[in-house]
Amino acid sequence: MVGGAILRRLQARKDAGEAIELITRTSSELDLTDQVAVRDFFQTEKPDVVILAAAKVGGIFANNTYPAEFIYENLMIECNVIHQAYAAGVKTLLQLGSSCIYPKAVPQPMKEDALLTGTLEPTNEPYAVAKIAGIKLCESYNRQYGVDYRSVMPTNLYGPGDNFHPENSHVLPALIRRFHEAAQNGTEEVVIWGSGKPMREFLHVDDMAEASLFVLELDKDTYEANTEPMLSHINVGTGTDVSILELAHMVAEVTGFKGKISNDPSKPDGTMKKLMDVSRLADMGWKAKVGLREGLEETYEWFKASEDLRM
Repeated sequence: MVGGAILRRLQARKDAGEAIELITRTSSELDLTDQVAVRDFFQTEKPDVVILAAAKVGGIFANNTYPAEFIYENLMIECNVIHQAYAAGVKTLLQLGSSCIYPKAVPQPMKEDALLTGTLEPTNEPYAVAKIAGIKLCESYNRQYGVDYRSVMPTNLYGPGDNFHPENSHVLPALIRRFHEAAQNGTEEVVIWGSGKPMREFLHVDDMAEASLFVLELDKDTYEANTEPMLSHINVGTGTDVSILELAHMVAEVTGFKGKISNDPSKPDGTMKKLMDVSRLADMGWKAKVGLREGLEETYEWFKASEDLRM
């Protein structure tokens, strides 16, 4: 989803006349957990800049069900891509992480310096550990080898190209699918996981793509003036949040569901509040543009038009 949005922006800039050569591989073309395959790719292509958006991702159910896969695959992707980029002479790299890197009990909104100050949320700890490792890989290669490898930590993302799988998706696309199917089938009630009280922040993937390129292209002096060598990651979000229950009602309106919405408190809530402090990025000159309702409506239109792509 994010890689696709970044690629669309770079392609548009190329079409407008910028001297950009885009080098991509799909997951079926290049297994990023395969060290030899990744080494061969970098040694053959010799890119100047790398954007690492690939990851194994999912919601609470997927993280709880496949913890070994989440930590192994994400660690391997990061280790292989970051090291082989360095070995191939890449000086500039941007890797995308996640807001789950922050401790479960942390002052809100979450500042970058909250990293490694407490215990992680158990439901997604393996994924979070992998994403923290990615940040530290970039910082370590910067310190030892003098490269310029940067990390951005997005809040919950959504938009065209999202994963709408009924079990393995994140909360917002999962709600879109469930409410859409309920509206289409005339279902009288939709039950959502947990109490509905957790607060979540949502960022449209187009905003994330713009923020990623913004951070990637910041001049080094500006980037280093706003970060620290061992605290170099940058939060990306909207700075506002909404409860899961409020989100469910908003999705119901967008999808046309008219029935009852209830909660299943036997299911996990996860962290009760996860709001990013985005002042570091704002101070450097970037803010999100797409409102949640606007983004939901656009995402739902994509979902309806892309049945063959949305699993």
